[in-house]
Amino acid sequence: MTTVTETLRSVGTVVVGAAPLRPEDVVAVARHDARVELDPAAMVRVAASRALVEGLADDPEPHYGISTGFGALATTFIAPERRLQLQVSLIRSHAAGTGAEVEREVVRALQLLRLQTLATAHTGVRPVVVEMYAAMLNAGITPIVREYGSLGCSGDLAPLSHVALAAMGEGRVRDGSGAEVDAAEALAAASLTPLELREKEGLALINGTDGMLGMLLLALHDLSLLLDTADVAAALSIESQLATDAVFAADLMALRPQVGQAASAANLRAYLADSPIMASHREPAVCTRVQDAYSLRCAPQVHGAARDTVDYARMIAFRELSSAVDNPVITDDGRVESNGNFHGAPIAYVLDFLAIAVADVASISERRTDRALDPARSHGLPPFLAHEVGVDSGLMIAQYAAAGIVSELKRLAAPASVDSIPSSAMQEDHVSMGWAAARKLRRAIDGLARVLAIEVLTGARAVDLRSPLEPGPATGAVRDLVRTVADGPGADRYLSPDMEAVTELVLSGAVVAAATTTASITDATRRADETEGGVSRP
Repeated sequence: MTTVTETLRSVGTVVVGAAPLRPEDVVAVARHDARVELDPAAMVRVAASRALVEGLADDPEPHYGISTGFGALATTFIAPERRLQLQVSLIRSHAAGTGAEVEREVVRALQLLRLQTLATAHTGVRPVVVEMYAAMLNAGITPIVREYGSLGCSGDLAPLSHVALAAMGEGRVRDGSGAEVDAAEALAAASLTPLELREKEGLALINGTDGMLGMLLLALHDLSLLLDTADVAAALSIESQLATDAVFAADLMALRPQVGQAASAANLRAYLADSPIMASHREPAVCTRVQDAYSLRCAPQVHGAARDTVDYARMIAFRELSSAVDNPVITDDGRVESNGNFHGAPIAYVLDFLAIAVADVASISERRTDRALDPARSHGLPPFLAHEVGVDSGLMIAQYAAAGIVSELKRLAAPASVDSIPSSAMQEDHVSMGWAAARKLRRAIDGLARVLAIEVLTGARAVDLRSPLEPGPATGAVRDLVRTVADGPGADRYLSPDMEAVTELVLSGAVVAAATTTASITDATRRADETEGGVSRP
């Protein structure tokens, strides 16, 4: 039987409160402006938990965040007549981000994930607060959040405070058209009344890992595509450099049962199948090389290790999507308890792990590109794939660009999560730096896409230079796609537009689509069906 939630999701609406959000839900709202609906049963639970908070507000005993200050001021009792001002002051003081404006998709992911936590009924906010966050998303109101300010503990305080400030009708936002306006103006245009925060609500709006989690989920979405692209790019390099595909045999992969490695090898077998170029040198009399260089032979091992890292990060993200991160929290049996669940370490670690994997996949890609341009290692291709050697430079400087990006990615792979700077008068004396880990991963993913695009551009020209031999169906389809935006071999021309155009093909998924529509990827598809959240199903 199809549930209401399933029906709403099927038509592009994301339901919040009925079940944990899925990664694709977050991407749909953050990037594609899917509408948000609130589960009615969840709103009943929200109202019930709020009643508990209001009862504790009248208790003469202090309760953190309800009748006390925050952080290092947690032992300061706040008189009842000052508590509403306490919540407002909290948001205004904590909306202290600085630097460049954070991307719209990141802020929308952050808004949605905080909305999900509010809808769990573990934060003690009123239903009107939950409704406001959903309404702001649906109206396209995106608070302006600044690059710097979060230490990743207690969650993403500063970024979340900028969102809460906008819900109060203060600060600056982007409206549905993208124009920068006062928050009060945007709310009025959407017929929304600014929130007047009550006990506990200011704290509930800012104590979470939503910013770093949102960026992790967007990164996982992007990396799933880019790792498939890496296999396509490697196939072009292997084929055009007359390397062997025998090393990718399934029985050889089974000797080392790493899941990601097997998936990448299956992709390579499929992408290289039925290639006249590959067939031209399979006989020992034609090909006398014993082994190919590591960047060609070990592509499945490196790409596969990155896939496995993504699977682990996806598992952590699934767990976090099922969490209610706040402090204090309202427990199922009605207690209000302080806790440390806001600490961003689990997310910060995997963000750093992914940055390492990104740097290494880009590094091996750049090495394959470099081999294609070197006549001493390319097995018959002209220097730099130039048209008239000596007059033309070919793709020489494209490789420079890839090398420069890879060098930066190595710097970005240095982990943020090993650092900690005490704050709040030593009350918050160990922080995760998860927001910083997420910010650098976003830049690293952009760099990886560009390095892979350069390899695809190089591989497409290299297979053309093997004429009259033809590439296989899958790699040939990619070559043909590249030719729609970049000309084939010939005299030197303005190269940057070609690189940008192929990067767009990579980012759009067109490169992977071209390869997979003409190749059998049964093994890889089966692997995707057998895993969920990085954990194999029986």
